[in-house]
Amino acid sequence: MYSKGQIVFSKKGRDKGLAFIIYDHDEAYVYLVNGKERRLEKPKKKKIIHIQPTNMTDAAIKDKLEKGSYIQDSDIRKALAKYNGNM
Repeated sequence: MYSKGQIVFSKKGRDKGLAFIIYDHDEAYVYLVNGKERRLEKPKKKKIIHIQPTNMTDAAIKDKLEKGSYIQDSDIRKALAKYNGNM
């Protein structure tokens, strides 16, 4: 249902309406990053019921996350720029 690199929107909290990329996930939680407030070093732990999934996945980010390749916060910001406006 959820995969690394998938773009989701927050439905609850201070970050309501913002786009994030799934950095990791487990049964009840997803770990979200956006490269600005939520960096790769400290992803946001959020319950699955508090996010709105989309069918969109950034292929480059997904590939890097699954392979364990080096990824930067700037890569995340660039991938989300069209969803959050100017970051």
